[in-house]
Amino acid sequence: MARIAVIGAGMGAMAAAARLAVAGHRVAVYERTETYGGALRRVERDGFSFDTGPGLLPLPAVYRDLFVKTGREPLEECVDLVQVDPSSRHVFADGTRVSLPNASRAGVVAALEEALGPGAGRRWGDFLVRAREAWDRSRRPLLEEPLWPNWRVLAEREPYPAVPHKRLLRTRRAGTLAEVGAWELRDPRLAALLESHALAYGLDPRDTPASAAVLPYMEHAFGMWYVRGGGLRELARAVYERCVARRVEFRFGAGVARVLEKDGRAAGVELLDGTVCEADHVVAGVDPSRLELMTGHPLYGDDDVRPDRTERRRPGRFTVLLALRGPREPGAAHRTVVHAPDRTAELDFLTGRAGAPVRPTVTVLRPDDPALRPDAEHESVVLSATVPHGAPWGEGGTGERFADLLVEAAEAAVPGLRERVLWREVRTPDDSGEETGAARGGIPAPALAAGRGRFLRPANTTPLPGLYRVGGWSHPGGGLPHAGMSGALVAGLIVEGPGFQGSR
Repeated sequence: MARIAVIGAGMGAMAAAARLAVAGHRVAVYERTETYGGALRRVERDGFSFDTGPGLLPLPAVYRDLFVKTGREPLEECVDLVQVDPSSRHVFADGTRVSLPNASRAGVVAALEEALGPGAGRRWGDFLVRAREAWDRSRRPLLEEPLWPNWRVLAEREPYPAVPHKRLLRTRRAGTLAEVGAWELRDPRLAALLESHALAYGLDPRDTPASAAVLPYMEHAFGMWYVRGGGLRELARAVYERCVARRVEFRFGAGVARVLEKDGRAAGVELLDGTVCEADHVVAGVDPSRLELMTGHPLYGDDDVRPDRTERRRPGRFTVLLALRGPREPGAAHRTVVHAPDRTAELDFLTGRAGAPVRPTVTVLRPDDPALRPDAEHESVVLSATVPHGAPWGEGGTGERFADLLVEAAEAAVPGLRERVLWREVRTPDDSGEETGAARGGIPAPALAAGRGRFLRPANTTPLPGLYRVGGWSHPGGGLPHAGMSGALVAGLIVEGPGFQGSR
């Protein structure tokens, strides 16, 4: 039985902790804040409750597997997991609206054909077939296996089978998500639908590889899920309780100052108050810059994936919590995406090429969940948009003015919105950063193939033996499914050793 010190109580870290405890190890989690869940937080006020994280769960099989492998009670006995239908409603810049059924390719094709005109649904359906091929080619190395030692093969090989595009007597294949939209989908509304999946992680579709087609494919193939009775914070609670049931020790308010080293390997952690906690292995669920400060040890060898320098300046999530008077109207969608009126202006703002905030693509979450409202005559709504790193939200009312832009966009999704607002609370990426420890609340993106390796994430192992990386800032990257898989990978590497080849 080994002693395992886990830094942070995010979802990837807790997934690793539960699996390691079941394998017979003594696991202690050190979390600098007073609660668990990482980005899966909850704000409560005046009887209203709000999820402040991603809001919906794709690929729930990752967490089903976690619960099967760590106890008798399956996930569905621990949380009320339900599919949302429609999966999403979209309001495009020209006013066109479409509702997309959950986990139904045929239903999505039919809906797009009716809303956007003949041929639109067929082109999207054909795209999903190609996206499935990209998923099949990249799923194991990018989600289920430790990062390959020869990871450059993933960096150079584009798994998305783009359609040849003829232009000026030349034949080209789409290399970026933007080119897929322009050359293969050939409709700005379909392109906006495609690109919104990248924008959710702060990725600029103009330089994001075509392999990002797997992001909409995951949603369409496996559905989008919600946890009734409080949102995804309830999923974090269930994972935490599973850890506790497996005798994982949690120490909250216990920030880690540094990772201890002895005889050339990780040997525990030292807390901010000077307490020394010895361990045989250390699992770190923190962003790369914090981990470097904690170790004083080179964390990347010559052949390792290194965080791209832009990773230190990852875009974050700007959120507006709305307490509304009046009931949720019949037929309201759980999630509505209101697309930006000016795509170029939005992307230039997101990437820092333009300073003035513009109206972004806004996600409006309206769960039909009695646990989130004081009574049936009120509603809680969450608006969110991805914004650039380091914007001065607290200066000169910038944050409040940007919140006004989100509310303006959300009026397309919530009838009579302005008249219904009782109060609102604005949360900037800096607020998320305080909770998660990520620099300025940056959002880690999922690992993607191609793109010269810029979209891969550092391996779960490190050059310091006994020190492992877990969570969204390491392989296989950001997103709830990826965080859960990172926990499975780290647990496998510790239990089975360097020969571990991934889940089967």
